[in-house]
Amino acid sequence: MSGKDVALYDQFASEARSYGVELTEASPGAVADAIADAIEPPAIGTPLPWDDVELPDCVETNPTPADVEGAVTGVTGASLAIADYGSVVLEMTAAGSEPVSLFNDLHVAVLRESDLVPDMAAAFEWFGERARESRGSAIVATGPSATADMGALVQGAHGPEAVEVIVVS
Repeated sequence: MSGKDVALYDQFASEARSYGVELTEASPGAVADAIADAIEPPAIGTPLPWDDVELPDCVETNPTPADVEGAVTGVTGASLAIADYGSVVLEMTAAGSEPVSLFNDLHVAVLRESDLVPDMAAAFEWFGERARESRGSAIVATGPSATADMGALVQGAHGPEAVEVIVVS
């Protein structure tokens, strides 16, 4: 890692951890093992968008509606991370990244360290161009789902109760 990358990673890690997000660093060849260690079965996932990383065999990548409903863990790739928010950007895909990332108790996001940006302005610059070209959409996820709409803070009301990010270095 370069000095700039270390600072960005440290800022992202600090912010993400402040929301209860667990982080694990892994080399490309160790990602499948890191995912296997992070998940709670049964697990569903979308294929990771990089050639040099894989999901473990225990993650179902062609889930039925019953698989989605019964899954405890969802595994997706994250397109980007915003260091000063501790957030990941999850692009919606035809493979079903939205239900995989939102409908389970645990979401495991896999992120390339090179896809860290310092702030929201850099994220908008990056995603705005992509969205104009692809007409795609994305969600910016910051930690586990939480709401205080009805009084006390409740985690997992509108999404995962826990989030882990595996950073591919």
